[in-house]
Amino acid sequence: MISEKLSQLPGQLPGKKKFIQNKVSSFQINDIFKNGICFIMIILILSVCTGCYSLKGTSIAKDVKTYYVGNFKLTALNAPATITQTFAESLKDKISKESSLKYTDENPHLEFNGTIQGFNVTSVAPQPGERTSFNRLTISLSVEYTNNLDPKDKWTKSFSHFEDFPSETNLLQVQDELIDVIFKQILEDIFNQAFNNW
Repeated sequence: MISEKLSQLPGQLPGKKKFIQNKVSSFQINDIFKNGICFIMIILILSVCTGCYSLKGTSIAKDVKTYYVGNFKLTALNAPATITQTFAESLKDKISKESSLKYTDENPHLEFNGTIQGFNVTSVAPQPGERTSFNRLTISLSVEYTNNLDPKDKWTKSFSHFEDFPSETNLLQVQDELIDVIFKQILEDIFNQAFNNW
């Protein structure tokens, strides 16, 4: 009896091997299928992201290649003396990083000039249900945009934004931070007005 059972083992091994091979093949097919689905999902996600970016993309004419940011004038009282230079450099960086335009001061296609007109700190009374008052820094400026390739494409607009800070805080302690936050919003508005037709 034992010899008969032993004699049957070799005959069963090929079947087991075949069963194992089938299982391995099944796992491989499942892996390939899963990888294929993952690959397709990645492509779809990238496509969606690209589409989102294109919706927010700039609308710059193909023949426009260069831009120039002039020295902004300062008429705002109490503003830091270097605020115009800070703003001009920030505008240069914004356009350089978010468009394909190249900066030049020789026959630029686009020009940005203007004046920083307001730098005001006002006290804001507590809102209903609140006890704490705060101060508000408001910066306002005027921007002149000129497209030297298209005389009709030009405008002069005013932009303004504010940030609040605790009334017990000295402005000089938070001034640089506030200016940075305010300029980021104003720069976004200018960029949208110039390149996104907002």
